[in-house]
Amino acid sequence: MTESNESLGTIEHKAGSWEVRLTRHLTHNLAQVWEMLTVPAKLVEWLAPGEIELRVGGAARLDFGDSGIIIDSQVSACEPPNVLEYSWSGPGEPLRPVRWTLQPDGDSTRLELRLSLPEDENVARSAAGWEAHLQMLLAALEGVPIKFPFERFKASRDAYSEQLEAIKS
Repeated sequence: MTESNESLGTIEHKAGSWEVRLTRHLTHNLAQVWEMLTVPAKLVEWLAPGEIELRVGGAARLDFGDSGIIIDSQVSACEPPNVLEYSWSGPGEPLRPVRWTLQPDGDSTRLELRLSLPEDENVARSAAGWEAHLQMLLAALEGVPIKFPFERFKASRDAYSEQLEAIKS
């Protein structure tokens, strides 16, 4: 991982919601990164068992097993191999769109993850969770999948909490 892959994302308050943007520069080509985001056998290496149907209106289902979290939503944007968006929620829950945007950069890929959350949700916790999963994605791309990195999660959550305090003051 490079220093830019250790940087925190940004949080912005918008009318009634929060938006988190995380950017990573990956030393893997676009096709490899897209595969990690969309192929069930690859998703399980860094996110959760599940399946994402690559069409607008297609199912986006991920099962986090022991945590009790089940994502059961629909794909709201799909432009292979550059854009994928679905809600990080289950039926009856508020929409929490997660948008992946991939851009080629030579033999590498620029990945941007944009997460939108309702105003009353714990944005620091959500952003830190994605920080941890992006660390897992980087490891899986290298062929050495890791378990959820709780230390990264805790440190990121604290840093995002500080960022939020600065925004609110």
